[in-house]
Amino acid sequence: MDEALSQTLVDIDDPPVTTAEFISTTEALRCYQDMVYAIALTHTRQRQDADDVFQEVFLVYHRKRPVFDSEDRRRAWLITTTLNCARQQTGSSWSRKVLPLHPEESQQLLAADRYFASDEQEAIFQALQKLPENYRTVLYLFYFEDLSTAMIADVLAVSVGAVRVQLSRGRAQMKTLLKGAYFDA
Repeated sequence: MDEALSQTLVDIDDPPVTTAEFISTTEALRCYQDMVYAIALTHTRQRQDADDVFQEVFLVYHRKRPVFDSEDRRRAWLITTTLNCARQQTGSSWSRKVLPLHPEESQQLLAADRYFASDEQEAIFQALQKLPENYRTVLYLFYFEDLSTAMIADVLAVSVGAVRVQLSRGRAQMKTLLKGAYFDA
């Protein structure tokens, strides 16, 4: 057989290239570790619980080996999985029945786990921790992860209008918490 014809037949037999892609757990960890840990820490408010959530998210990723058609879909899946694992962690009977020996140290650890460019960013993050979970989630995803309201709605499985309402109410509560420090009115 002619070599050119042979090469053409090989090209025909190759499977079509798809846009779906799997990246290894190591690569996903490298790309998304900061985001996953920050979301876990934001929701659990404790370093040890955030570590458990972080491990669980990447263990699930490793076991399921999901394939996504875009990095936005992969990111959304990791955010959703992180939020679900964090809810399981904080909602467990163990978490509800156990109290830290020194709650003030728990808050200091939370601040020490995050590195901020300015004191204002740290104050905003601390105020964010005082909000109810639904407001904390949308504000964190919108301002810290730069997700659009449509993407947040998709990740949280709520309407875009609900996300906008939660953003508005969360901002109002943040303004109240930060009044005097960063807001005059």
